[in-house]
Amino acid sequence: MPVIVGAPRSGTTLLRMMLDSHPAIAIPPETGFLPACAALAEAGTADAAALIDLIERPGDPWSSWVDFGLDRATLAEALGRIRPFDVAGDVRAFYRAYAARHGKPLGGDKTPAHVAAIPAIARLLPEARFIHLIRDGRAAAASLRPLWFAPGTDIETLARHWRDLVAAGRAAAAAGHPVLELRYEALLAEPEAALRRAAAFLRIDYDPAMLRYHERAATRLAEHQGRVAADGTVLLDRDRRLDQQRLVREPLRPARAEAWRGLLTPAEIRAFGVVAGDLLAELGYRPD
Repeated sequence: MPVIVGAPRSGTTLLRMMLDSHPAIAIPPETGFLPACAALAEAGTADAAALIDLIERPGDPWSSWVDFGLDRATLAEALGRIRPFDVAGDVRAFYRAYAARHGKPLGGDKTPAHVAAIPAIARLLPEARFIHLIRDGRAAAASLRPLWFAPGTDIETLARHWRDLVAAGRAAAAAGHPVLELRYEALLAEPEAALRRAAAFLRIDYDPAMLRYHERAATRLAEHQGRVAADGTVLLDRDRRLDQQRLVREPLRPARAEAWRGLLTPAEIRAFGVVAGDLLAELGYRPD
């Protein structure tokens, strides 16, 4: 089961579109519920209804449920076939139900923040294989700063956010969890080689359809809905959400890797280095 993780704006949506273009794999929009499912399993007190509530998050206007194209009754029916109740088995049933909607046998997950919960997810789903996508932190920060889900706008906050998430993924790999570290820059420069590495890691055949991801990206992104409060207040406009992912509808442009240099000031680049320069150097990114 592929689980795509990484600091936000590191190319995780791009990789999702590529893997989702494989004839065997369907990956939903960000789920966000796996760490909570893992905690539910470890507590040992849940039932199917509690798990469905955790996945659906009824009443929460920020729930991702509206993106999945499933209804509660369909999921409840799938979970009801699993006896005895098992959190892991029921989580798998969600991914199977989503994949089945798209006529594919295998599901997967793409939620960047899951990088901080790799050990817990691995205990819940031993078949999970984590692809940790890493991008130059300065580029990720420049891309993240104007977006609605940025942790802040000052460069120090953005640098800490990137550093902490990348460090969590690398720590999980060092601890022996099944993590493939893949660079965003390599995905742009040599996409076939990078995707062959990912396919071998996932134990699936490489398929050239993954390189043609942009031909179907608009259709796949159409699942992404806005977020509306119970009183009708629009919390997140759907067009705004789609706009932040517009580049995955285009063929690869390797020049994107260096676009950040025109978005950060020299002072901001230096400030980023103060917070996260050691990790940049460890990863082989050249200082400025």
